[in-house]
This record gives sequence, structure tokens and C-alpha cells, in this order.
Amino acid sequence: MAARLKELYQKKVVPALTKEFGYKNPMAVPKLEKISLNIGYGRGHPERQADGWRGERADGQIAGQKPVITKARKSIAAFKLREGMPIGCMVTLRGDRMYEFFDRLVNVALPRVRDFRGVSAKSFDGRGNYTLGIQRPADFPEIDYNKVEKTKGMNICITTTARTDAEGLALLKHMGMPFRQ
Repeated sequence: MAARLKELYQKKVVPALTKEFGYKNPMAVPKLEKISLNIGYGRGHPERQADGWRGERADGQIAGQKPVITKARKSIAAFKLREGMPIGCMVTLRGDRMYEFFDRLVNVALPRVRDFRGVSAKSFDGRGNYTLGIQRPADFPEIDYNKVEKTKGMNICITTTARTDAEGLALLKHMGMPFRQ
């Protein structure tokens, strides 16, 4: 799967972006750098089970690698949160796993979202990086929907080498990201 998306990038995306933005050097063409997945438990009370937290398992199954547990940096009494308490998990994907995940996200998970009309083109950060949130990670085929008791949201941050939002938008459009009209 990853080879298919890399081949698409080399054969179609690079020439299209070079023509659109007038790059003289092929190394100046923007590309995907990394994809970060983050699941927050909320309120610092993860559902502890014998085999780990549900969010940790979901993040690991979706990404295909073991997630890192994120812990609270400081105590907040109003949230019943103590320093060092686990509050979420995250995974950073690079290389072939990144391309494989992006392919599954665009072609499998996003079309499964109920009432899906495309993702917003306004979620760029000013430097060509794109962030989106998914309310139900169970839309990924790796997650068994019958075993999901509570749904937690997932943040997906796509980091590119683009310098502007216009370059990042063009890159993701050519890679197949379904933006709203």
C-alpha cells in the first residue's frame, strides 16, 4: 500500500506541484514529513484494564506501532489530576507507515464517517501543516466496533515540508485528501 502512495507522489504530485508553483529544484517540492496521532483520555481517568488502556490499544491498532503514554505535567485539583498521571497516548508515524496510514485515512476511514462531506480546508496552521479531529476512531477497519464501550476523539496532525498553507493544501489535494468545496 505504501509503495502505491509513494509512487503516486513521485509520478503525479511532484510534476503537478512543480508546474503549479514553479519550483526549479525537485527537492523544494513539499512532501509529507510525519503524521502524529493523539488520543486524550479526558479528566485524567483512563479506563484501566488488565491489558492496558483502551485508548492505547486503539491508537496502537490504528497506527501499527506501540503508542507512548502522555502524562500530566502539573497537578490541577479542579480536574482531579495529579502530576505524572496518564492523560493520553500518542504515536508519531514516519516513512512507509506514515504513507500507509495516510492511504487508509483517505480511502477507508474518512468515507466511513457518517454524513461525510469532506474535511475543512481551514485547519492549516500557517506553515502548511494540517490538523483534523475524528470523533470515532472506530471508523478505522482495525478497530472492532463491537468491543468499543466508550468513544474518545482522536487528533491527527499531518506535518509537511510546505512553507505556506497554499502549498500544503495543494499537496494534500493532489495526494487525495477530500476537501469540502
